[in-house]
Amino acid sequence: MGKVVAQAIMSLDGYVAKQDNTIGRLFDWLQNGEVEIPTPAGDFNVHLSPPSAEYWRHWTSSLGALVCGRTLFDVAQGWQGRHTLDIPVVVVTHHAPSDWVKAHPEAPFTFVADGVAAAVARAQTIAGDRVVAVTGGTIARQCLELGLLDEVAVDLVPVVMGEGNRPFFGSLSAGDVLLDNPTICVGADRVTHLVFPVLR
Repeated sequence: MGKVVAQAIMSLDGYVAKQDNTIGRLFDWLQNGEVEIPTPAGDFNVHLSPPSAEYWRHWTSSLGALVCGRTLFDVAQGWQGRHTLDIPVVVVTHHAPSDWVKAHPEAPFTFVADGVAAAVARAQTIAGDRVVAVTGGTIARQCLELGLLDEVAVDLVPVVMGEGNRPFFGSLSAGDVLLDNPTICVGADRVTHLVFPVLR
C-alpha cells in the first residue's frame, strides 16, 4: 500500500478557508510563476515558480486516490465529475448524492458511509502502491487521530487570515500528535512546501 498523506494549502496562522468556505489569497501562488503547467484534468493551467513546479509535478504524479468529506465535495460541486488532479475520489458521507451519481455515471467517485477508516481503506485499494491524499480538515483530523496518516504535507502561504476562519485540523480529541522534522522545498515564491512524517 502507498502512503496516506494529509495535504493542505494553509495560512501562516493555520487556516485553510474562511467561514464561508472562500479561500482568500491562499491559492495566489498557483498563478505567480513563469512555469506553465496544465492541471492533470486539463481544466486550467497553473503558473508556478520553478521550485513549486518541481514540487507540484512530483506530488501530482505520485497520487492514486483522494479522500475528502461531503462538505468539500459539495463546495467543489463534485468537480463536475472529474477532479482537477484527475484521480479517483472517495467521499465520506452519510448519504450518497443520488441525483449527482445519476448525472455522472462514469465519474470515478466512490461514496462511503462507513466512516473515515473505511474510506481510507477503499482509497488504498484503488490507489495500490500510489499515494492516497486526504484533504478537508475534518477528515484529515479524524485520520490523524485514528493513526492512519503517514505524512502531513502543507503548502504554507505567507498570509495571516485572522479570526473566524477554518483551521486545518481543528481541535484534537486526544493529546498532542508528534510529527518528525519536515522536508522543505526551498526557493518557492509566496509559498513554502513542507512535508512532515507522522511519528508512530
